[in-house]
Amino acid sequence: MLTYCRRCVMPDTKPDLHLDEEGICNACRSYERRAEVDWTARYQELLTLLEKYRQPNGGNWDCIVPVSGGKDSTYQVIRMLQLGLNPLCVTSTTCDLTDIGRKNIENLKHLGVDYIEVSPNPLVRAKLNRVGLLQVGDISWPEHVGIFTIPVRAAVQFNVPLIVWGENSQNEYGGPAAASENNVLNRRWLEEFGGLLGMRVSDLIGQEGIEAKHLINYTYPTDEELARVGVTGLFLGHYIPWDGLSNTLIACANGFTVYEKTVEGSLVNYENLDNYQTGIHDYFKFLKFGFGRATDLACLHIRRDRLTRRDGLDAVRRLDGQFPWEYLGKSLEDILRPLNITVDEFIRVCDKFTNKKIFQRDVSGALVKDRNGNLTKLNYDNP
Repeated sequence: MLTYCRRCVMPDTKPDLHLDEEGICNACRSYERRAEVDWTARYQELLTLLEKYRQPNGGNWDCIVPVSGGKDSTYQVIRMLQLGLNPLCVTSTTCDLTDIGRKNIENLKHLGVDYIEVSPNPLVRAKLNRVGLLQVGDISWPEHVGIFTIPVRAAVQFNVPLIVWGENSQNEYGGPAAASENNVLNRRWLEEFGGLLGMRVSDLIGQEGIEAKHLINYTYPTDEELARVGVTGLFLGHYIPWDGLSNTLIACANGFTVYEKTVEGSLVNYENLDNYQTGIHDYFKFLKFGFGRATDLACLHIRRDRLTRRDGLDAVRRLDGQFPWEYLGKSLEDILRPLNITVDEFIRVCDKFTNKKIFQRDVSGALVKDRNGNLTKLNYDNP
């Protein structure tokens, strides 16, 4: 049985989530503490930090902003431009870029920035997607690694010390740039955020014909290289109250395009628009932990009083965890083809990674699925 936060709709199976004695999760408690933050003072801290890294003579970029073309990275770029910085925007090309993703990248460039897009070898990337899916149940494993390595490699290559990230997932500190000591962004610090799921980049050598030379983009610079440039980072979400919906409104006012309908497996039409494989990634989260992207979003809106818990539960039950037959209009078969995986093989992989303790099973112990291949959780709220 799943136990859910009494305030939002997140189950206790979420990694690093804890329910207190009142049954409230640490994510809700963290959001509560926002009210105690002096955001004016935080903003002044941000201005002070940015001034420290601003290039006085315009001889180099002031910072690197990792961007996907999504609503949050578009918002990050807008904020940096508003503050008079000259950012170098760096994209680690997504695994299976969508048409709307490309459109939003082009829009971001036309905000008026220098832009670099690093596109790792697509044949190697497909092999990494396959290994990630089959071995750790995450088709997006190489993308999650590249998001954190490629901008850092660019920082070293172009001698730009400051990297401006977006939301602080830990919601506890501003990043190394805000630290009084040891403010260099080193490998160990990054690996806390990289989502490697226990599989190291070096583990891939020898699999599927992958060699070390194929993994350059997925490899962190050495600690010596990082220290030489002084690569460091800050999270805008530590200094400015972070909210995906308001970020979207600002991005849309600057040309960002949303999807024509609610994204499959989601609750909204404005995020996760750049990669056709994202539906598979989110589905495996549901299989492993009993929640998907609709739950994530419902919780965010419940905490902001935009959605009642009851309405959140209703939405999650309808939208979360649907078998990903298509995503953003592309069929599952077409998404899997570059990975050399059939739909039948994919279903077997799904069953392998499903946490069978939290889904309905028949008398023989087999998972119960409806005619569309959808599972049913044992419980969608606390008894």
